[in-house]
Amino acid sequence: MTTATLHPVWSYVQVLLNLLVFLALAPLFDGIVRRVTARVQSRQGPPLVQSFYDVLKLLGKENIDSTGILPFRLAPVIAFASMLCVIAILPLAGRATAFTAYADAISLVYLLTLGGVAVLLGAFASKNIYALIGASREMTTMIMVEPILFMILLLGVLKTGSLDLSAVIYGTPMAAFGLPGMVMIAVSLFGLQAFVARQPFDMAEAEQELLGGPFIEYSGPNYALFKYYMMLKQMFYAYLPIAMFVPLLGTGFYLADLALQLVLTAVVFLLIGLLSATHPRYRIDQAIRYFGVLFLIALAAIAAAVVL
Repeated sequence: MTTATLHPVWSYVQVLLNLLVFLALAPLFDGIVRRVTARVQSRQGPPLVQSFYDVLKLLGKENIDSTGILPFRLAPVIAFASMLCVIAILPLAGRATAFTAYADAISLVYLLTLGGVAVLLGAFASKNIYALIGASREMTTMIMVEPILFMILLLGVLKTGSLDLSAVIYGTPMAAFGLPGMVMIAVSLFGLQAFVARQPFDMAEAEQELLGGPFIEYSGPNYALFKYYMMLKQMFYAYLPIAMFVPLLGTGFYLADLALQLVLTAVVFLLIGLLSATHPRYRIDQAIRYFGVLFLIALAAIAAAVVL
């Protein structure tokens, strides 16, 4: 379904619905990861809505600006806004929004990268040594991870012959991806922890050694924006492989298809929580080798998609 087939009013309503779904569920899914991690480690763990409480508490605190320069203050706003733009153009459950037609797969990668650049901007502006170390690790991770994300989307571009988001993400049933699609499913799942910056790929924050890394100088509403940005980003990356590689029910009912995809996304979050609780943090050199292997496998899948 394209934007042209939707009534203009409903296409704008779809934007609001996308934002509502992600803003409401991202903290809840983050709570699932925290609860699963705690239970695996034989702890009680926080309530599922603890992430909501954390954000609300931060919103009520004072912003402490340790630098006094504009980039430090703008960074969390840019990061949060970039994810809102991603959600606004996302054809959730196959239904395009009013803005989907104005974006494509390249725009999606650009907006996701912009959020990461905003994190780096804030960290470098803070001039804190721990933030700078975390930023350098974040930059290394971005250089290795973003090409893998691009190749996941590129597979959809090759199979559909279009850069349109509705076509790339939902236009090809899983069977049409063939062997390259099966390989890319494995790549997306094995790279998921890195995409969402969860252990063992949370080297940039590394609370035990870097005390939060890029976010160490942030507090109050600015830190709340960064936390919400990370939760929204986490939900998007968990949702993407479900949207691309798991066919819709084909019920013809938007809410039924959406409910199925969100349930499967929750299952992905359970997997994220289990891996976070059972794997120690990688060193940056170990992560680079891991990303290198995933990159080569993804590249081989793209080559196979071109040839087959």
